[in-house]
Amino acid sequence: MSVVGVCLAGGLARRMGGGKATVELRGRPLLHYPLDALRAAFDEVAVVAKHDVELPPLPAGTQVWIEPPTPRHPLTGIVHALRMAGGRPVLVAAGDLALLDVATIRTITETPRDEAAAVVPVAGGRLQPLCALYAPRALGSLAAFDPRRRVTEAVEALGVRTVEFDDAGAFFNVNAPDDLLQAAAMLDLRDRLAREG
Repeated sequence: MSVVGVCLAGGLARRMGGGKATVELRGRPLLHYPLDALRAAFDEVAVVAKHDVELPPLPAGTQVWIEPPTPRHPLTGIVHALRMAGGRPVLVAAGDLALLDVATIRTITETPRDEAAAVVPVAGGRLQPLCALYAPRALGSLAAFDPRRRVTEAVEALGVRTVEFDDAGAFFNVNAPDDLLQAAAMLDLRDRLAREG
């Protein structure tokens, strides 16, 4: 079954002062970075957001799926994505993953899932449930999640297949203004290394 790429953009972005999807990183909206990686990897891509979240202009063909207003929790977006995908797996990526690349996405999607409900990366010693592949069967367990529960706890309870990444760079979250500076430096370094071969 074809995988749907889904960019999660439903958060309040309190530490950023709001408007995280539209904040600029190297002259481009932050949301465009993970969205471009998803668009390069999948034929169908959607952005999941709350109705009151400001989004930047989106590339042609990008769907917008409006998630329920409550609860404000990352799992709300994942559950909504699984519902909207119509029985297909979804590769979700948080909208602040500025360094996400196609190679990372392919490693996740090509990891054998077997009977697991999700394939979840482990990087920097931490589970990365906001950049993971969720099978349709995950919906049954996640649909009635407890919003007081942390994302990692709820996802671990699914029974997941993990895939280890030595480099945690692709999973760097831009949560605060200082993170924008760090992300820009990391992107500059990545571009320079690519030019040098």
